[in-house]
Amino acid sequence: MKKITIFIPDIGDSGLNKLIEQLTGSDLVETVFCLTNRKLEIHSKFVKKLNIETLNSSEVLRLVYTNAETDYIIVISNPVNVSFGSFSLERFLKTAEDTKAGILYSNYYETVEGKIVPHPTIDYQIGSLRDDFDFGPVQLINTRAMKNELQLPNDDYQFAALYNLRLKISQNQLILRIPEYLYTSTEIDPGDSGEKQFDYVNPLNRSRQIEMERAATNHLKIIGADVGYDFKIVEFNKGGFETEASVIIPVKNRVKTIEGAVRSALNQKCDFPFSIIVIDNHSNDGTSELLKLISENEKQLLHIIPERTDLLIGGCWNEAINHESCGMFSVQLDSDDIYKDENSLQTIINAFRKENCAMVIGSYILTDYSLNEIPPGLVDHKEWTNENGPNNALRINGFGAPRAFYTPLLRKTGIPNVSYGEDYYLGITLSREYKIGRIYEPVYFCRRWEGNTDTALDIQKLNANNLYKDRLRTFEILARQNKNSIK
Repeated sequence: MKKITIFIPDIGDSGLNKLIEQLTGSDLVETVFCLTNRKLEIHSKFVKKLNIETLNSSEVLRLVYTNAETDYIIVISNPVNVSFGSFSLERFLKTAEDTKAGILYSNYYETVEGKIVPHPTIDYQIGSLRDDFDFGPVQLINTRAMKNELQLPNDDYQFAALYNLRLKISQNQLILRIPEYLYTSTEIDPGDSGEKQFDYVNPLNRSRQIEMERAATNHLKIIGADVGYDFKIVEFNKGGFETEASVIIPVKNRVKTIEGAVRSALNQKCDFPFSIIVIDNHSNDGTSELLKLISENEKQLLHIIPERTDLLIGGCWNEAINHESCGMFSVQLDSDDIYKDENSLQTIINAFRKENCAMVIGSYILTDYSLNEIPPGLVDHKEWTNENGPNNALRINGFGAPRAFYTPLLRKTGIPNVSYGEDYYLGITLSREYKIGRIYEPVYFCRRWEGNTDTALDIQKLNANNLYKDRLRTFEILARQNKNSIK
């Protein structure tokens, strides 16, 4: 049987002793390297110290490789206590030998509030470009695959080296998930998961994000899936449209918030005619009755209850944009949220007029139900740039809000009948050929409250969402490869 070298962040002497106790007597582990600058109070033939703290830089990864004298290494990427299951190291090694995969990872258990709970992971695919892809804290890497990629001409990274290595390995070898629970992870310093969702838009992380973007863009170029900037010109044709714009609001059972959303749309001051189309997806909590009452006095408001009963958010959007009363531009407003002021709609349409783009994306302020600002506050997605936005879009998990579209193109593209990721699909699809306009000032209040559909997602729902977006990226990468191959 082959052997393993393990690299682990500093988890304290107590954590290291527990790990060593597990491994004592194992003939699979050659060495455990602790990444730390402090003096270790550990006395074991297994443990050695590397005077580094993270695996994020290219220099450090090369140091890791030079200290790995085994065919495989295990990287424990987070400062967690890891308890390997019975025969789990054997399982990692046997699968690595059988499949010749470049990287292996698995499901695992984690300790949450003193209880051991399952943490399933999802399969890796070519669209799994997110730099926050959840491998879990334990990855087994083929040392030869690591050597081959580190020997290639490569930019030096301070933050993105491990991400870049994963992308490079994926170009030539498999990254595989073992769908078994092979270890238990216990966090030492849990972070605030509510804020982690927005790490990639935090200005404090900008240097890291720039490196991640560079690594992802280089990867897309190598696999022939990058987008150039020969965008098609959008010529707006007003023929056949009764209004310049329509605010689209899909809704189901939002009696608490729908009136605020509708009123914020009705209050818009514009130099063009606009309508409000609410697709009421068979609400049964009083929402329908409230909308009917408002529409009796507000002729701009079109309240539609579709005949179909199988529509999700994307399906409701399809109903709205294909309605004969839909305007030339279709502008999003969620039933939980409100526009920032009476100029928001005008600002969005002005961006279309200025940039002749297929889609405009604004910025928003995250608030509670009472419009009190909550972290991270302004979400402006400045990670999008005119220079590289369409490529970087395949790395990040969202485009921002509110979103608006040139209706004829939206009708041509179509919207998946889902309630998560439909907007992301439109962003990556349209950006393949058309320019995307951006507004970096807030035009929208995004309200978080206990009724939000994305509040406190469990791991199964989070995995389902991430798997779907990864699949959308896979579709888009294949489409871009096909497009580039026939140029």
